[in-house]
Order: sequence, then structure tokens, then C-alpha cells
Amino acid sequence: MTYVELIAILDSTLRLGTPLLLACLAGLFSERAGIFDIGLEGKMLVAAMASAAVAALTGSVWIGLLAGIFGSLLFSLLHGLASITFRGNQLISGVALNFLASGLTVLIAQSLFHQGGRTPPLSGGARFAPISLPFSEQIASVPVIGPLYSTVLSGDSILVYTALALVPVTWWVLYRTRFGLRLRAVGENPAAVDTAGISVVRMRYAAVMITGVLCGLAGAYMSTGLQAGFGKEMTAGRGYIALAALIFAKWKPLNALGATMFFGFLQALALRPDVVERLAHVSVPVPFLDALPYILTVVVLAGLMGRAYAPRAGGEPYVKER
Repeated sequence: MTYVELIAILDSTLRLGTPLLLACLAGLFSERAGIFDIGLEGKMLVAAMASAAVAALTGSVWIGLLAGIFGSLLFSLLHGLASITFRGNQLISGVALNFLASGLTVLIAQSLFHQGGRTPPLSGGARFAPISLPFSEQIASVPVIGPLYSTVLSGDSILVYTALALVPVTWWVLYRTRFGLRLRAVGENPAAVDTAGISVVRMRYAAVMITGVLCGLAGAYMSTGLQAGFGKEMTAGRGYIALAALIFAKWKPLNALGATMFFGFLQALALRPDVVERLAHVSVPVPFLDALPYILTVVVLAGLMGRAYAPRAGGEPYVKER
């Protein structure tokens, strides 16, 4: 692997890892509050469709972003009603939302644009433009640091930098604020939180709504930043990969950055089979490289890469004792 190829792969890693990072942080808030959310995939898909459709109709990517967040919030509210208010099975609720999103997004896109469930290609103000960081051209010739800064970090959309900034913000919220302390306590011992006079329902709804916003950002980035429009099933299992990364990260925000970028790196390698073949000195089938992130997802979920302990009250509806 040449230095130029490595820089190109790292650049793709950051771009491909961004939606995974946003979805992983979304699941982190939800599961820390005791709500398992298999429906990350569906929320991302709805957000991707809504963002691309509204951006195509209005010509404004910012209005599209708001539409994506709104669509994801609606699905989060449905998940909250099913799993918090009506105390239903959280896993079944999430799976149902994924199926609903899969069909609903194609149906709406087809009825609006009549292009086989896709949106028209986005361009101009309907897409997030790349941002050049300060002094990126001036230090591009500096060995190692220059290419990393000017090529890998610079030239991405604002949502990439937002995702990176949300990692320390999430850590601060969870571990340095009263809200974060209560949120983590709700996921571990909701009865004790209720006894202290804190509403378990309100805290869990707050976590679910935060999850909706972050999934909205992830889906919007996929259709208006990473790609130029919405296509059927364009999330391609990224919501499930984000859940695997969350387990791999042991429900910690700083670890989530490394886990999601690792999965992004595997996806980036799948785009460069020639590089993999030169490194491995054997012919590697492209479908195997495409499947590698999903294979690793199964490995992580099976607990073969170290045991991770979920929040103790995760997946259990809270019933207040009378």
C-alpha cells in the first residue's frame, strides 16, 4: 500500500464512518436510559428519504436537514409510545419500525418523483458542500501532517465535523452534567431514580428524542452529504452495524469513535480491492470485502471480542410500584 493510497483510504474511512458514529451515539443515549433501539436503521432511512426529498423540492439542504430530523423524531416518538408508555417489547417495536421505514420511504419517494422509489440527483444548494479547513493548502506539503490535515480532515461537509464534535459533547453530557447522571441512573436502577423524585418516563423520552435527532443527522448526511440523493434501502444495514459498534465500544462515547471508524475503515477497504489483494498476496473476492463489516458485526454481537455489559435495566419497561 502506497502512502497516497493510505491517505485515500483514511479519507474514505472518515466519510463512511460518520453515519455510523452519529447512529452509534444515538443508540448510546437511548440504551444508557434503558431503551434498546433496534430501530436505528429505520430512523436513518426515514431521515435520508425526508432530507433528500425536501432538499430536491425546495433546493435547500438546510430545510432538508430539518425535514430529516423531524421524520426521525416521529419514528422515535412511535418507539417511545410503544416501549415506554405502553410498555411493549422494545426489540419488536424497533424491528417493526425498520419494516415500516423500508416500505414507507420507497412508497413516498415513488409517489413524489416517480423514479422507482428514488429521488432526483441533488446538486448545488440541495447538497452539503465540502468545507476547506484553515491553512489546508499552506501545510499540504508538510510530510505526514500535511496530507492528513489537508486531505483527510479538510474537504468534508459540516455534518462530518458535527459528528466528531459530538463525541466530546456526549462524554461531557453523560459524565459531567446532572442530566447525564440521571440518564445513566435510569438505565441502571430506574426504581431508585423514581424514589428520588425524578420521572423515569420523562428521562427515557428525553433519551429517545435525542436518539431521533442524531439518527436524523445520520440519515440526512447519507443522502445529502455522502451521496447525492435517496435510493431504496440506502442505509444498507448501517443501523445494525452502529449497534454492534456500540457494544464493541462498551457503551462509552470515546470508544464509539474508534469502533465506528474501524467499521468505516473496513467499508473503505471494500472500495479498494486492488489494495487488499496486494497486501494479502491473494485474490480476495469483492463480495467478501463488502460482507466483512457485517461478518464482524456478527462476531461482536456473539461476544467473541470481549464481554460487554449493557445497562442493567436495558430492555425492561419500568412499572412504578404502588
